[in-house]
Amino acid sequence: MTDKSAQEIVDEAHAWWTTEIIDIHPGKIAMRGYPIEQLIGTVTFPEMIWLMLKGELLAPGRSRLLEAALVAAVDHGPHAPSISISRMSVTCGLPVNGAMASAINVLDDVHGGAGQQCMTMLYEIAEELASPGEAGQISDAEIAAATATVTTRWRERGTKYFPGFGHRFHPLDPRAPRLLALVDEAAAAGAVDGRFARIGRAVEAEISAGRSRIIPMNIDAATAVIYCELGLEPELGRGVFILSRSVGILSHAWEQKQQGGRIKGPMPKSIDYTYAGPARRDVPARPDRSLEPAAGR
Repeated sequence: MTDKSAQEIVDEAHAWWTTEIIDIHPGKIAMRGYPIEQLIGTVTFPEMIWLMLKGELLAPGRSRLLEAALVAAVDHGPHAPSISISRMSVTCGLPVNGAMASAINVLDDVHGGAGQQCMTMLYEIAEELASPGEAGQISDAEIAAATATVTTRWRERGTKYFPGFGHRFHPLDPRAPRLLALVDEAAAAGAVDGRFARIGRAVEAEISAGRSRIIPMNIDAATAVIYCELGLEPELGRGVFILSRSVGILSHAWEQKQQGGRIKGPMPKSIDYTYAGPARRDVPARPDRSLEPAAGR
């Protein structure tokens, strides 16, 4: 039994969930204080994502950067594990929601986490800078020194491959230069200060020093630059990437559903996997495992 009054119990129930995101009453819906009927047809979906996550609407120049990052990361082909899982799931009988959930679940530290990890590094370099003023007041030498300090620290912690740089498939990821050009345009227009674009390029120069070829920024570093320029937290950076990639996951699941197919694995049955175990052999005689009934039973 409880000693609480009826009103105290009601008050406790009201306080059980607290949110600043949405306010709903009969006939009324507001997101972060904005009536939904005013948002509909007025703000873009990327702007709505930002409003939900951060509480305010993005200025148009900044909104364009967020939208570009979301567009750039939607898909990377059936050889990407998350995409192939969505297709295989459909052939195993899952509906699109099950296929999407299965695919999104693998977007963790190894496949899907490089953007968040790169954001963490970029923010660490920004914190290392002795002059945290406007981006234009920080010299290239200061950024290079801070970058060298942080990348050395990461190497000492065991980092061999810096997240967001280099690509196993693309000698130069075609998405990165376009995204960085948009950041430069936004910085020139005053929408962002451009600091993290400079830091990203400094990392590229630092880890490429002494090599015959540069280790260029890929999609993860380019979007990390954008999300840092916008002030997004690293973990939310991964979440926003997952929102983007879920579009590709959905489209592949739906395409596979239209194509049909049943229980399709990672490769066709005409291509065998590699077996590296012992050659075929007989199980040795096991007298103690005889099928004869034991005496006295």
